[in-house]
Amino acid sequence: MGETRGLLGPADVRELAARLGIRPTKALGQNFVIDANTVRRIVRTAGTSADDVVIEVGPGLGSLTLALLPEVRRVVAVEIDPVLAAELPATVAAREPGLAGRLEVVRADAMKITHVPGPAPTALVANLPYNVAVPVVLHLLATLPALRTALVMVQAEVADRMTAAPGSRVYGVPSVKLAWYGDARRAGAVGRAVFWPAPNVDSGLVAFTRRDPPPTTASRGEVFAVVDAAFAQRRKTLRAALAGWAGSAAAAEDALRAAGVDPRARGEALDVAAFARIAEYGPSRRGDHSPNP
Repeated sequence: MGETRGLLGPADVRELAARLGIRPTKALGQNFVIDANTVRRIVRTAGTSADDVVIEVGPGLGSLTLALLPEVRRVVAVEIDPVLAAELPATVAAREPGLAGRLEVVRADAMKITHVPGPAPTALVANLPYNVAVPVVLHLLATLPALRTALVMVQAEVADRMTAAPGSRVYGVPSVKLAWYGDARRAGAVGRAVFWPAPNVDSGLVAFTRRDPPPTTASRGEVFAVVDAAFAQRRKTLRAALAGWAGSAAAAEDALRAAGVDPRARGEALDVAAFARIAEYGPSRRGDHSPNP
């Protein structure tokens, strides 16, 4: 792990922010990590190796970036803020000059990138704000097929939703769509005091390992359409919730029974494989009931 002198402490973060004219506010979700032990813990929990190419979304002032660089082959830092993107290479060059060549800064919206320069990223390690956490993770998994693992810090309730199992009160669209790509689990809690300014909520770590999607003849888009419909009216039975998707309640019931799913069940009871089976009997696939490969 890198020396303490290379990492940012509370005074360093505040000094950098002041020099750049950044005044973080809770309302805008601007919370910078100021605790060196926390970024060390994130890197340790991520389990990256010297061969990994890490994509970091929203590096901010560079607290996590500086902890990652000594441990991996390369860090691709995707930053939407032009001021922060411009400053990050200088921060790294000043604090870890021997590692500056491992950093690539991409000024872009992570939700819009389709590729990154250089070798394909193999791991995602990032501190993600609430409003983009799930969309960013799903977009990157869809866009970057070489991404095998992830360790993200998100608000605690988002971590719960991302890792919930069928039957859980918070199981829903994020849980199912993430499960399409692989296995997610809670990897620890993070308190409020490690941020500046301190947020009003606790945070949590989510670890992810990619695996193959469930065997199905349906496309990801077809499966996700069923998931969206099922949870748009989560209190309704699937027969009712999927009526619009299928064309009618009767057609929804036919698809559900064909997939081996009780029409009286609700979406929260189904795993991703069940949603994939239902998608095979959707309105665009009628007449094509070939078995799963």
